[in-house]
Amino acid sequence: MVSRRRIGRIMKEHGLVSTYTVAQYKPYKTACNEAATANTLNREFTQTESKRFVVSDLTYVKVQHKWHYICVLIDLFNREIIGHSAGPNKDAALISRAFATVEGDLSDIQWFHTDRGSEFKNQTIDELLETFDIGRSLSMKGCPYDNAVAEATYKVMKTEFVNQMDFQSLYYLKLELYDYVNWFNKHRIHGTLRYMTPVQYKTAALKKVV
Repeated sequence: MVSRRRIGRIMKEHGLVSTYTVAQYKPYKTACNEAATANTLNREFTQTESKRFVVSDLTYVKVQHKWHYICVLIDLFNREIIGHSAGPNKDAALISRAFATVEGDLSDIQWFHTDRGSEFKNQTIDELLETFDIGRSLSMKGCPYDNAVAEATYKVMKTEFVNQMDFQSLYYLKLELYDYVNWFNKHRIHGTLRYMTPVQYKTAALKKVV
């Protein structure tokens, strides 16, 4: 086993810098959702049923020196990104567009878990969840560990995707995001999925049921 210190020394000698050391900056914080909604997920991140719990969060990206935002919906069952969107505003419309990209019946989603950002708690999102009978689960205030899978997914996306690109337009961001999500779901292996891709894991699970 090679120590991190030795790896760091070797990288320094060869002029290499880890992409994981890129500094991150959040432009601003939104108001906190003070609703009494319970944390139904309760950090049970390992799920045995597809779409029982879908988690989400937002991240930021520069497009021609202006902040834009990405929203993804992640099925905890197989860590698949089942919905995604990008836009200039951190609002309910961004999240609604992500739901619009989900294949199949939205009523198949049993629970939707997020942090307490105000963009996730408003009339638009409440009506969407009520229409499709989707339950609501919220992290505890100021506790990112309650939404750890979404947080980890965005960290990966930042490293593998956002920090490697120079987005010249929203159209280009949407195009590249679509390609990345396709790669993430169909080609990127996950340690938590026994080193299968999300799609492979779901296919294998369906074969067991049959």
